[in-house]
Order: sequence, then structure tokens, then C-alpha cells
Amino acid sequence: MKRFLLLSAILFPHALTLFAQNTITGIVTDTKGTAVSGANVFLEGTYDGTTTSETGAFSFITTTGGAQTIVVSYLSFQTFRKQGDVASFTNLKVVLHEDVNALDAVVLSAGSFEAGEKARVSVLKPLDIVTTAGSAGDIVAALQTLPGTQNVGESGRLFVRGGEATETQTFVDGIRVAQPYGASIQNLPTRGRFSPFLFSGISFSTGGYSAEYGEALSSVLLLNTEDVAQQDKTDISFMTVGLGVGHTKKWEKSSLSLNTAYINLAPYQFVVPENIDWNKPFESISGEAIYRQQLKNGLWKVYAAFDASNFDLNQENISAPEKIRIDLKNQNFYMNTSYTSYFGNNWQLFSGVSYGYSTNTIGINTTKLQNTEHASHLKAKLGKRISDGIRLSLGADFFVTQFDEDFIETPISKFSSSFQSQLGAVFTEADFLFSKQFAIKVGARGSYSAILQETNVSPRISMAYKTGQNSQFSLAYGLFSQTPNTDFIKYSNKFTSEKASHYILNYQYNKNRKLFRAEIYYKDYSDLVKYDTEEVEFDSNFSNSGNGYATGLDMFWRDGMTFKNLEYWVSYSYIDTKRDYRNFPTQATPNFVAAHTASLVTKYWIQDWRSQVGFSHTYSSGRPFNNPNEIKFMGGKTKDYNSLSFNWAYLLGAQKILYFSVSNVLGSKNVFGYEYAITQNNDGIFNRRAITPTADRFFFIGFFWTISEDKKSNQLDSL
Repeated sequence: MKRFLLLSAILFPHALTLFAQNTITGIVTDTKGTAVSGANVFLEGTYDGTTTSETGAFSFITTTGGAQTIVVSYLSFQTFRKQGDVASFTNLKVVLHEDVNALDAVVLSAGSFEAGEKARVSVLKPLDIVTTAGSAGDIVAALQTLPGTQNVGESGRLFVRGGEATETQTFVDGIRVAQPYGASIQNLPTRGRFSPFLFSGISFSTGGYSAEYGEALSSVLLLNTEDVAQQDKTDISFMTVGLGVGHTKKWEKSSLSLNTAYINLAPYQFVVPENIDWNKPFESISGEAIYRQQLKNGLWKVYAAFDASNFDLNQENISAPEKIRIDLKNQNFYMNTSYTSYFGNNWQLFSGVSYGYSTNTIGINTTKLQNTEHASHLKAKLGKRISDGIRLSLGADFFVTQFDEDFIETPISKFSSSFQSQLGAVFTEADFLFSKQFAIKVGARGSYSAILQETNVSPRISMAYKTGQNSQFSLAYGLFSQTPNTDFIKYSNKFTSEKASHYILNYQYNKNRKLFRAEIYYKDYSDLVKYDTEEVEFDSNFSNSGNGYATGLDMFWRDGMTFKNLEYWVSYSYIDTKRDYRNFPTQATPNFVAAHTASLVTKYWIQDWRSQVGFSHTYSSGRPFNNPNEIKFMGGKTKDYNSLSFNWAYLLGAQKILYFSVSNVLGSKNVFGYEYAITQNNDGIFNRRAITPTADRFFFIGFFWTISEDKKSNQLDSL
């Protein structure tokens, strides 16, 4: 009896399993009846599945029961989905339809640069962001080697096609980042807040972007975090400017990545002094985390980042007899969560929410400036493939911003300003892929701003025609609007939105790791903010009477095939732009615009040295500045800008890297512009001083060590 009970205990669970098994069978063909071999067939949300044989047949056993979704996918065909009871999935006849959005199909590329393994035409790869000499691991610095951008070294922010940095919006996983840059002061460059290590793809639009995105006159930068972690690993970094550590833990259907860094420029400044009179050099501590959870029909992500920084310096001012002491303390936190899922008949749902918090305390001699910003973004989007060549998406956004600022001259003298901005928007877009040669995207965005009490409707359209197997033309048009930035809204809400119309014509050729792009564009600005004082003040008279234009040519060539172990790209931009805005007395070219810019970036792998070496050269023609000693407004021009940078990554071992880089190797004496005194000297001349880089060169040395399961991974992809 005991033996029978023991045998039953062993066999009975297996009997239940056998009883619950279902065999799924069928055959897969295309629309012409030809068998499709190697197609993936599986039950969605499970690991049960197989691939089709040479005859297109498939068969596999599953213990899953009840209502499920069977999925059949194959390259260049539309994915097939069928819902039903598992027991009914026998002798299925699956017909796959050709995907007109396949790899060799036309691509809507006007105004857009893609980077990442999911991009069908990658202008940059993810590792390019940090292997570009001179970028120092900064996403923005690497993007400045692309055409359409301006190298504004005294800012460090992203300036695109004649637009200011505030005209570019940054999104992480489709959700807006209200404070994408580190805190800084005038003429001291900042960096982007985000480390490139956790991002798998980047989309950078220089204009004509999707109706899904708004509140940006010039550009959007989309950063996409990794969907799946590959393995458990730990990354350790020792650098001349600080140290960092990161760890990724992977489970069956989820993963968690954490990294933190501490930066302190004091030791570096002691060895390599800069032309800054520091009381306390820059110091920061930062961290990022991303959690990913694969669900039955979707993916849930949580991303969070924080940083706290401070510095104290004495800054020269041409109008002051002594240096001005400025100390800054900043704290910043950003978090978003998003959920992507599939349901019904090819419907896709995306929803997300973000929250950003930033606070600054700035001491200016005996005065103090304190400000705090809370910014939230809620978003939902639905998408569906209606037919073989039609895709539809629609969604809604809601933005809330609360800003408060106090300017304290004395304990009893304080000026306060604040505002709350609420903006709601709806958008819709349809893709019509008539064939592999011709596609059109049509969309519109409507928004209402509570603070401006204004409604805007912004149409968008783009189209592309494939002229050959490897070449195509694209066209794009769009109307874009943006609420005037914080510097103005904190003093007045009697504004309308600033507006810009984009017209873009693009040609692209892509074959065998060789890519050529040429693009001409025209931007028409209207309703730009103007004021009548030297600086923006609470008693300035504001209006939206400003206007302007920007037109130009962008060219890009990338080659990773011609020379063994060498990859390089060349970019060139020409721009003609003028604006009558801010306190300009007439229409003129802004001081951040150079008519000609060019970059050459090279990366070479030396097998015998186990090294990757790279050079980058950046050039821009002189930028305009206003000389009050002359009659013509903005009639001055700086000398041309040149900077040659170098980096070297050496593999000490499979998982240990020694990294060295130096910017501006030749020590070019670059000038960004000039600051003039507000009053004349005894000779009736306004004195000036040059605005120059904080140092002629910047050196960096780092040791990077990876500890992983495969004992092969290293941070070369991140350097």
C-alpha cells in the first residue's frame, strides 16, 4: 500500500500534466501559397513555441490552456495574431501578408537622425555617443558632430538650425524631461543630465517631427531605455574626475539596473588648473535606476534619476571693478513610468507619466536667488494597423508646471515671482504606405494653454519616395508652437505662443555601411517674444511682435566599409538666419549662430595594440557679436573655431579597460564672443573682454572594470 501511494504521488502530477497538454499544429504560407520556412510561432506571454519547417508546417505542445493569443512572425511580413481557446489551435492555416514597411521599404527620414539597434537606418550607433573623441560621454556633445547643430561652447546645450537651446525638448521613453541639463551660470558650460549607458536608442529630429510631440520650435531628442537586460553584471569606474559603480540584476522576466557616480574637479584642478577662479570646484553626486518587467501582453518600465551639485567661484565682469562671487547649489530628481501592451486585433497601448523636480540656490555676492520647479507630464497613446498599408495612432498629453522664484537683496528686501502652467493636447497621425516605394504620414496636434488662454492647431505632413534600391527623397512640413520660456512667463502671462513653420527636402543613400544624406530646409518664425530693456526684468514691456527665418543645407557622409577597421563620418552645415526678437533693434543673426560648421570623426581599431583610437575635428566659422563702438548692430565677427580631439581605449584584459582622452590637442585659442562694458571709458570707448573656453585643453584618464557572467563583456561599448 505504501508503495502504491508513493508511486501515485510520483506519477499523478505527471498524469495531470499529460491530461492538460494541448498540441498546436498548422501551416504557414504567403499570399501566393508559397511555404514560409523559419517563421516564429508561439503563444504570447509564454515560452511555448517553435519555428516552421521547410514545408511551412509547425507543431508544438503546451500545458497552457484557456483563451490565448497565437503569434506568427517572420522578417518582411506582417505579424499574425489570433485569439481563441488553445484547444482550437489545430490544423491552422496561416497566411502572412507582405509588410510594406519591411527593411527594404521607403523610410520617412526628413529631419530625423536615428541611432540604435531598432533603427532601420542608423546614422549613429549607441556606442558612438561615448566613443566620439571630445564628447566626454555627453550625449549632446556627440550630437554636435551631426549637421544642423551649432557648437555653442560657452553653453553646452543643444542649438539646432538657428534655434535656441530652449527650443529643443528632451523625452525619455516618450515622456518629457523638463530639466534635461545640469545647473550652471552664464558662460560656464553645462552637460546633459543623463548617462548614455542605459539607453539603447536615440532619435534626434532637426525639424519636421511627429505630431506626437509638441512645445518645441526647433527639435526633439528622444532617448529610449533598454527593454531587456542581457545578463547580471557590475561596472566599476575610476576616473581623474571621480568614480562610479553600476550593477544590473536579471531575473526570468524582469531586471533592475542601478548606477551612481561621484564627481569632484578639485583634484583635477590642482594638477591641471583652468582659467576659473574657483573657491570650491564643481562637485556632484548622481544616480540612475531602471526597472523592467515583462508582462503577459506588454512591458512595464520605471526610470529614475537624481543629482545634486554645487560650486563656488569668482567670475570676471567687464563692468565691475572686482570679480563677482557666485555660488550655486542644485538638486534635481526625475522619474517616469511607462507601460506598453498589445490587445485586441493589433491594437497597441502606450501610457506613461513623469515628474521632475529642480531647485537652485544661487548666491551673487550679497544677494541670493532661489527657484524651484515642479513639472509633470501625463501621456496616453493608442495605435493600430488598420490594413497592410495603413497605420493609425491617436493620443493625448497633459503638462503641468509650477515655478516659484525669490530674489533676496537684503533680509527685508525680497522680490518674488511664480506661475503655474497647464497645457493639454490631443494628437492623431496616420501612415499610408502605398508601396515599398511611396509613403505618406499625415497628422495634426491641437493644444490648449490655460496660462495663455490660447488654442493652437498644428498640422504635420511628411512623405518619401524610393528612387532606387538604396536611395530615396523625403519631404516634410509642419507648424510648431511653444509657450514662451520661464524667463518671460515668470514676469507676465500676456503672451501668445511662439510659432515656427518647417519646410524640409531630404535625399538619402544607404548601402553596405555607407550612408549619405543631404537636406535643405526653411524655417519661418512668428510671434517671437520681444522686450524693451537691456535685460529681462519685471517691468519690461513684452510683446509677441518678433519674427525671423532660418534656411540652410545639411550634408552627412558615414563610411564603415572602405577601410578595414576604420569607421568615419563627415558632416557639413550652412545656415542663413536672422531674427528680430528679444531686445534686438532690427532683424539680425543671433550670436550663437555660425554660418558654416563641419566635423570629421574617425574611429580605428588596432588589433595588435588591442586598442580603439579616435580623432574628431570640429570647425565653425566666426559667430556674430554686437560691438557698441560700431554703428551696425551685430556687426562684429569672432575668428573661426577649431578643435582637434583624441581618445584611446586600451584593453588591459577581457573586462578591464584603460581610457585616455584629450580635447583640443593643438591648443587652439578659441573665442566664443565678447562681453562689453555698459559704460564708456575716458576715451569714449566701451571696453571688452573675450569669452573663452574654461581651459585650452581637457585631459581625462579612466580605468573601467566589468564583472559579468560571461566574463567577456566590457565597457568598450560605453567609452
